[in-house]
Amino acid sequence: MKHQLFCTCHLLLALVSFITFSCEPDEEPCAERTWFRDADNDGLGNPDMTAIACDQPAGYVANSNDDNDMCMLTVDECGICGGTGAPSWYEDMDGDSLGNPLVSVTACEQPDGFVSNSDDTDDTINNNLSAIERTFGSRITLSSLMNYANQPLPNYITKDNTTSNVITDAGATLGRVLFYDKNLSVDNTIACASCHQQASAFSDLSLASTGVDGVTGRHSMRLINARFSLEDNFFWDERAASLEQQTTQPIQDHIEMGFSGANGDPTISDLINKLEGIDYYEELFNFVYGDPNITEDRMQRALAQFIRSIQSFDSKFDQGLAQAVNLGANFPNFTPEENEGKRLFLSPAAGGGPGGGATGEGAGCQGCHRAPEFDIDPNSRNNGVVGNLADPNLIDVTITRSPTLRDLVNPAGAMNGPAMHDGSKATIREIIDHYDMIPVVAGNNNLDPRLNGGPGPGGGQPQILNLTEAEKNAIEAFLRTLTGSSVYTDERWSDPFR
Repeated sequence: MKHQLFCTCHLLLALVSFITFSCEPDEEPCAERTWFRDADNDGLGNPDMTAIACDQPAGYVANSNDDNDMCMLTVDECGICGGTGAPSWYEDMDGDSLGNPLVSVTACEQPDGFVSNSDDTDDTINNNLSAIERTFGSRITLSSLMNYANQPLPNYITKDNTTSNVITDAGATLGRVLFYDKNLSVDNTIACASCHQQASAFSDLSLASTGVDGVTGRHSMRLINARFSLEDNFFWDERAASLEQQTTQPIQDHIEMGFSGANGDPTISDLINKLEGIDYYEELFNFVYGDPNITEDRMQRALAQFIRSIQSFDSKFDQGLAQAVNLGANFPNFTPEENEGKRLFLSPAAGGGPGGGATGEGAGCQGCHRAPEFDIDPNSRNNGVVGNLADPNLIDVTITRSPTLRDLVNPAGAMNGPAMHDGSKATIREIIDHYDMIPVVAGNNNLDPRLNGGPGPGGGQPQILNLTEAEKNAIEAFLRTLTGSSVYTDERWSDPFR
């Protein structure tokens, strides 16, 4: 017998009872009317799920034209339900993880906004809730904000590219909402977080990220510890003079988020008009800035505060440095191989490699990627990787920026996406092999001089380090100690819409 899924909505008293709202006795009588539940956000209301209220409750519409509003899954997706039958789920309107026994749906998988228990007897639609409370529930509480501004820092972390836009809890909270809000794209499909994902150290596992009209021309850079660097220019080619300037450029890119203002695209002013029509932004901007006015500058400041707040300093390296006499000493929590990798990383390269000379006996990585922040030297030029995702027939010699080397891999040891601007290095070993023998590329007139210490009269050729397999393994083992843990799951950097 063919199994079928019957998605049904259950209301007490056979779907004839109503959730009723009454006006306060001291107030002028209001014009109560019936509103219909729009659970699947298609603008059509369910005639069997109603609320009586003066003002339109969140999630309800004025029409009753949708007769299958609560059918969350198709027959093919869960008609059998694993042989167990579809359970009931109860709507959690106030975000306290307790379900309303009067509003339920039968479905194989848990629908958004519903829970498995029916333990909340006062889980009713509350017209007195603010837009922030209705949208984010307990995920954002203005009276008790999460700590962004005063996070603990190790005393050995001293670099900081913050200028006048100091992190505040309120500003970073607004930045978090903007960072995850798909309304910032022209078709409501792409957010900043679409390309910079928390689970991947705020990068993307894909070679190129998907935008509203195609894919990006470069791989998405990891955003962890963006604050802790002397380099204050952003993007791989440093075209943004500050993090603040960087934050709204993807929004105004035709491919990425679409508000370019060119070739028929709407402008950033159109986006601001759009955001002005979203009730929670009126409340958030007023909370942060003292009035509800939305400007590009205010968006930039909030986004930059959120991004600068993303930090990772709970790695094995940090635990070791806290116990050691100095950076060069053996770390007591390291294996011999990890300590050897650290020594090779910090020591100048032989034969005129990065920061080195004839007496060098390391790989010279520290010359450009400076521990303990592992940030890029602001004076760096390109590293010999000149691939071009947008046009493989051309080379790209403009890349002079890199993210921190922290969190190249996740806590499970997998890469947080491919490395380099063109995503050409899929593993740490491929990165090390590249620096062991920098390729000669015709037309690359912007190679960093510290990588020009190869063989030949007076040097001047791309470097060749001649690292042994054991040395490569040691450097890789050391780089893996730079991965933290909490940044991947910390709620303060998570999606507030979920």
